[in-house]
Amino acid sequence: MSSTTNTNEPQFSKLRRMLFPIQGYEMKKAIPMGFIFFFILFNYTCLRNLKDALVVTNSGAEALSYLKLFCVTPSAILFMLVYTKASDLLKNEHLFYATLSPFLIFFGLFAFVIYPNRTFFHPSPETIAAWQAACPTLHWPIALVGIWSYGVFYVLAELWGSTLIALSFWQFANQVCKMSEAKRMYAFFGLMAQFSLLFVGVVGKWASDIRSNVAPGEDPWQKTLNYLLSTVVIFGVVTMLIYRWVYTHVLTDKRLYDKPELPGVKKKKKKAGLMESLKTICTSPYLGLIAMLVICYGISVNLIEGLWKSQLKVQYPNENDYNTFMSMNTFYTGIASMVMLIIGGNVLRVFRWVSAALITPLVFTIGGILFFTFIVFKDNLTEALANLGTNPTFMAVILGAVIVVIAKSTKYALFDLTKEMAYIPLDEDMKVKGKAVVDVVGGRLGKSGGAFIQVVCFSIGTAITGIKPTYFEIVPYLFGMFVIICVLWILSVKSLGKKVEAAQEKK
Repeated sequence: MSSTTNTNEPQFSKLRRMLFPIQGYEMKKAIPMGFIFFFILFNYTCLRNLKDALVVTNSGAEALSYLKLFCVTPSAILFMLVYTKASDLLKNEHLFYATLSPFLIFFGLFAFVIYPNRTFFHPSPETIAAWQAACPTLHWPIALVGIWSYGVFYVLAELWGSTLIALSFWQFANQVCKMSEAKRMYAFFGLMAQFSLLFVGVVGKWASDIRSNVAPGEDPWQKTLNYLLSTVVIFGVVTMLIYRWVYTHVLTDKRLYDKPELPGVKKKKKKAGLMESLKTICTSPYLGLIAMLVICYGISVNLIEGLWKSQLKVQYPNENDYNTFMSMNTFYTGIASMVMLIIGGNVLRVFRWVSAALITPLVFTIGGILFFTFIVFKDNLTEALANLGTNPTFMAVILGAVIVVIAKSTKYALFDLTKEMAYIPLDEDMKVKGKAVVDVVGGRLGKSGGAFIQVVCFSIGTAITGIKPTYFEIVPYLFGMFVIICVLWILSVKSLGKKVEAAQEKK
């Protein structure tokens, strides 16, 4: 199973090779890249916790499926089309700034303009209730209309992960790092970024607990949003400054970047048109398999988290309580991720690509089966759990949290790194446009695929009974689909592994 040792790679002591396989002069590249990842991941994690607190506590976890399917996915497709066209017109550096800036502007406006005046921007609760009574089959979509600005916040927070992490950061890393560097540096980037999860956990909990110090009549959630979203905007600006520093000080150092052109600099030859590029991308078996991995991950995590968040809403109906719990969950995810990244970095260096890539779907499969099984039989455990001083809902929240922490830390440490390494053998145009299609649209199709499954189950239940079903009532159907998706995921990893190893041999 061990891979062949590359004699061109730098030699380190055994302990240094396990914990820190980066040479001194390479820190000039590794540290700023790690900080870019740190700030982008901090913002994404902070926004992810806030978006769930806004939508779940004000509408219900069931609404998330409709939001992902009918809002997030079309927005991702639109973004991909614009981004692909912009990649032909802008240099790589300017493309990054143009991508990041609109997000920062909206989140700043949301904190200080939109949320304080939400009663002006949103329809009244009485109007929404009347619409729902008139059209019960559209109960959840109408509920989202009543909190539409929260929905926009949710969409942009979701797109942040696809566009700034999966696309912009990793595309840049793939352009400036060779495969031999990636095997050593990518885990280090991830390790630095995971410290942001600890930071989010501490800052998020502090900002949520600040309600105990607000003056009478003040909205504690408004205070929380002001602090957290101000931090998001500041960190976004810092990210752009570091990105600029990398261009001016790192990519001009021949030891760290030896290509004749800067990444994304427009070439004189005419680039393929958008539709021609999309046709090439969509007919590529290599990219198709990467997309399948992304889609299967999106569906499986969506099925687990949707059910888990429905239990979380029952346990923590208040926004600040919900965000406090999610912040602590993020903190523990960060700790687990750092441990997994140390392990995963060594797995990547010692074992074949396919062996490392298989670990994530196997962890998801085992964890998901445990969680779904508990939910199916949780009512039978009421008496036993009562004797232990707890209840099925709280245990479902804790079990789900533990499984999500383990699964996501594995995803950050192995799934993300192996997926990004799979892009490195591709040419520059496919790295940019192919990655836009796979990570932005494929990622959204994955989550919307999970949302579609849930929407269909909810809709069929409503049509048959005339009453909107709960998550608990559709669990057996979600369980079956989850197992099928995990099997497809494992098979796709094995198929892609053959192509990745063949591509590496040609380099």
